[in-house]
Amino acid sequence: MIARLLAGNNLVAVPRDLREITRIDRAAECDPRDVGLAGAAVERIWTAVEQLYQVGVHPAITLVLRRHGKVVLKRAIGCLRGNAPGERGPLVPLSPDTPICLFSASKAIAALLVHKLAEQGKLRLDDRVVEHIPEFAPHGKDRVTIRQLLAHRAGIPTLPVKHPDPSLLHHWDALVHLLCLAPPFDPRFEKQAYHALTSGFIIGELVRRASGRELRDVLREWIAQPLGLRYLTFGLPPEQRALAPHHHCTGPKPFWPISTYAQRIIGVPFERAVTASNEEGYLSSVVPAGNIFASADDVSRVFQMLLDGGAYEGTRILSADTVAEAVRPVGKIQYDGMLMIPMRFSAGFMLGENPFGLFGPKSHAAYGHLGFVSVLCWADPQRDISVALLNTGKSMAPAGMLRLARVLGAISRACPPVR
Repeated sequence: MIARLLAGNNLVAVPRDLREITRIDRAAECDPRDVGLAGAAVERIWTAVEQLYQVGVHPAITLVLRRHGKVVLKRAIGCLRGNAPGERGPLVPLSPDTPICLFSASKAIAALLVHKLAEQGKLRLDDRVVEHIPEFAPHGKDRVTIRQLLAHRAGIPTLPVKHPDPSLLHHWDALVHLLCLAPPFDPRFEKQAYHALTSGFIIGELVRRASGRELRDVLREWIAQPLGLRYLTFGLPPEQRALAPHHHCTGPKPFWPISTYAQRIIGVPFERAVTASNEEGYLSSVVPAGNIFASADDVSRVFQMLLDGGAYEGTRILSADTVAEAVRPVGKIQYDGMLMIPMRFSAGFMLGENPFGLFGPKSHAAYGHLGFVSVLCWADPQRDISVALLNTGKSMAPAGMLRLARVLGAISRACPPVR
């Protein structure tokens, strides 16, 4: 009640009967007993998702959970439109196959393009970035390796612009030029500092130069098409934009120090970032670290492919050695200079922790990525699960964070370790 009073009218219209805005793909879901799970435990996962929705900070949520390669949950709750703060009109329930922006979870998938190039022999992770982008050399950055870049140790966590605007994201060459000239925040390149958007442009430029092709093309050819994915694109083509829900800033307005913390990471005010994510410029651009659109099932398939050593249903995407290299930790856990928490990274993935990590309790073996506060995509080899939890509310509300943690806990309890 206190949270709702603080939020004012900035919450989702939650109906009393959640069934009217719930969609379940029963044809896709297997019998939980087929993968060693108790049906009641699986339903407790969905109950936790419903409770997250009832907080009122997410207009739409989709979840796909695979165990042993089989779909256990493929569900959506919420609306494509009609229930967000300030919206009027009929409720249009969300489909489980709706494309939603992954935000920073895009980094994990964009990193796979680099790993594919390494597999093809067109680069090595321990190459220095300047071997492929000579302009990156100023201020000692000639020492930075591709592995360091993928693991947020390249020293360029922020744009060297006093008041950056989201419109900069549409100017690829200018952004690459700025980042090449930028002085590193750590001249020794030993300190980890999360690169929310910056590293993605250098990673993308690496892919462009090493492959001689554009990112949209290689993402489609190397990952989306072989996996049979419906979406998985940088941005969304105009003919698909009506299928995707908008993102909304919900709950209490971010206040200091949370507002300062969020702006420090993403570079612009929290609310401006949310607004920009719905604008045509963002939808039509390529933002390697932040604007891949996909359905939850698309993302779960990608992580299932990684769990299965680079193959999916008989189709080889990456070699098993490439996958092992992609998820191998880069150094030990380190206090992150931007996130202000201890984190471990591989060359492209956030890694789980014990006793509790980003992907729930006892998740030390897990790897995946967080996207703009509450999007979570991951695989856990110990539990043999691949999970995609996508949502459209952007909120720092404590109640939302607590309910999200309960969803993660419910997944961990329902899916005991098998390896």
